[in-house]
Amino acid sequence: MKYAEESRRRNLTIVTEFLLLGLSNHHELQVPLFSIYLFIYTITLMGNILIILITMDPALHTPMYFFLRVLSFLEICYTSVTVPKMLVNFLSEDRRISYVGCVAQMYFLLFLGISECFLLAAMAYDRYVAICNPLRYRLIMNRRVCLSLTVLSWFSGNMVSLVQTAWVFTLPFCGSNQINYFFCDIPPLIKLSCIDIPLYEMQLFTAAILVIFTPFSLILVSYTFIISTILKIASAEGRHKAFSTCSSHLIVVTLYYGSCGLIYLRPKSIHLLDTNKMLALIYTTITPTLNPFIYSLRNKEVKEALRRLLGDRMKRKIFSHRK
Repeated sequence: MKYAEESRRRNLTIVTEFLLLGLSNHHELQVPLFSIYLFIYTITLMGNILIILITMDPALHTPMYFFLRVLSFLEICYTSVTVPKMLVNFLSEDRRISYVGCVAQMYFLLFLGISECFLLAAMAYDRYVAICNPLRYRLIMNRRVCLSLTVLSWFSGNMVSLVQTAWVFTLPFCGSNQINYFFCDIPPLIKLSCIDIPLYEMQLFTAAILVIFTPFSLILVSYTFIISTILKIASAEGRHKAFSTCSSHLIVVTLYYGSCGLIYLRPKSIHLLDTNKMLALIYTTITPTLNPFIYSLRNKEVKEALRRLLGDRMKRKIFSHRK
């Protein structure tokens, strides 16, 4: 064991770039994969931009829609960190990414991802106040509180991302610079390093528990009180109406935390990179695509705001043609 470790350290090289192996090595699949993920990325951008425009409607100037607008902005940025590079790599033989580019990609991915974790916790708190303390909702969830929770989520994401990125890129790398992944992430990079992998695996596992479980525990506490309050509502219609305001958020939390947890909350996740690729696709591409549909299809206020937005645009076109 010691000899192997020493041998790896002797092979230490100064890495200036990495090679992203991507989703598949089969050349015949590259164009179909490019087409599929270009379509998904386009839908993601259009859907989330539309949500931002819809929630600018004066009728939707409430804390819930403010957080939804911030979430959509994060989703646009989040997918744009990984998907464009992945699309280029599908059609290019040169899949290299510079050392600095890899650092930047990991930093922004962690920053935006962790910010989203804490923002989902803030959205759960918003639903808790709305259902458990409705008479004081406007007073408690005022503009200052909403902005403070958003800034706090971004600050938490920034601090954790800085620490984790610095930790990974101070590791010594030796031998191959090929990353068996479609973006720069912690598990595949640790696998390339000249270190005692089991030790750092446990450090990553511990950090992931703290980072993921902290906001998730806040969500669990919020929904414990929410469910308790909903069950006390006498009418079935009242219970259904109260729960319907939370259902979209619960679906997003399940998708996002479920896929992230399966990657980072497994002690041996570093050795399961092929499985992790599929799970990573869920939270980097699928979830951001589904979010606008999840929040709009079940929401009458969003549908009405969309009708008003489209109606105003149609009126402008009609008046412009008349002129």
